[in-house]
Amino acid sequence: MNFTQLDDGRVDGFAIVKSVDKKTSSKGDTYLDFTLGDNSGEINAKLWRYVPQEHGEYEVNNIVKIRGTVSTYNGADQLRIERIRTACADDGVLIDDLVKSAAYSSEEMYKEALNFINEFQDAELKALVFEIYSDYKEKLLYWPAAYKLHHAIRGGLLLHTLSIVKLCKNVCDIYPFVDKDLLIAGALLHDIAKIDEFDVAETGIANGYSLKGNLLGHLTMGAEKIDAYAKKLGTSEKTTTLLKHMILSHHGIPEYGACVKPMTIEAEILSELDLLDSRIYEMKDALLGVGEDGFSHPVWALDNRKLFNHQRTELSEDIKLF
Repeated sequence: MNFTQLDDGRVDGFAIVKSVDKKTSSKGDTYLDFTLGDNSGEINAKLWRYVPQEHGEYEVNNIVKIRGTVSTYNGADQLRIERIRTACADDGVLIDDLVKSAAYSSEEMYKEALNFINEFQDAELKALVFEIYSDYKEKLLYWPAAYKLHHAIRGGLLLHTLSIVKLCKNVCDIYPFVDKDLLIAGALLHDIAKIDEFDVAETGIANGYSLKGNLLGHLTMGAEKIDAYAKKLGTSEKTTTLLKHMILSHHGIPEYGACVKPMTIEAEILSELDLLDSRIYEMKDALLGVGEDGFSHPVWALDNRKLFNHQRTELSEDIKLF
C-alpha cells in the first residue's frame, strides 16, 4: 500500500474500501473489518471499538483517509486504524492512484476509437458504431472489461477493445480479402454489452454481475443492442446480421459461451484475436513478480497452467496502442 510513513511509526494515506464488515470481538465490542486497497495492492484493516457517531459509516468503493499502525498477524500485514474519514474533494485524490487503471487515459483511448470509426468506408457501419459509442461514452471512459479476469481494471474495456482493433488492422494488411470495416466494427462492438453485464462503481471496479448479466450475458445483450440501433438507423438486414453473428460467436465454442460457432472469416478472426488478447493479458499479469527461471502459480483462466518466466524481455512494459 502506498501509505506515507510518519516519524512516529504510524502510516497515513488514502485507500478505497474493497470490503467492510461489522463484527463483534470476543470482548463484546463492535469493530469494523476492512479490506483496503490502492493501485499497489490490498491490506486487511481493523477499526476497533467502532462507534458510528464518532467514526462515521462506510461501504464498498468509499474512498477514505486513514491513519494507523501496521503490524504482522498470521504472516500478513494488518492495519490497526486509529483515525478514519471519508475523503473530500479538497483532498485532491486521484482515482488512478487507488485502483488499477489502463496505462493510457480513457479520453485518449476513446479518441483513438473514434479515429478508427472515422476511417470506415462503409457508411452503415460507420453510422451504427459511432451512434453506439456516442451514447455510451460516459461509461466507456471508466468501464472494466471483466469482473475478475482479464482487463478487470479501470478503463479495461477500451484497452482490451483497442488492442484487438489494432491486431485486426494488422491482420487485414496481410489478408486483403478480409472485410476490414466489418472486422473492425465487430471488434469495436464485441464487448459493448459488458456495460450492461456488470454493476460497476465510478471507480471502475466491478462489484458483480447485473441481473441481465447473469441471465443473458453480454453476447446476447450485445446482439440485441446492435439490432435495436440498426432498426433505429435503418441499417440493412444483411449488415446487421453479419455484425450480430460476430458478437454471438466471438467466444468461439459453446463451452466458452458462444451462441454459435464463427461462420465467416471476420467472425473467426475476431474470436481468435479476442482469445489471444485475453490470454496474453492473463499470462503477463501472472508472471509479474515471478523471478527469472521461476514459475507462476497455477492460472485458473488458463486451465491451471503454471507459467515460466524466462525473463528475456521486460514484462513491466505497457502495451503499445499509439
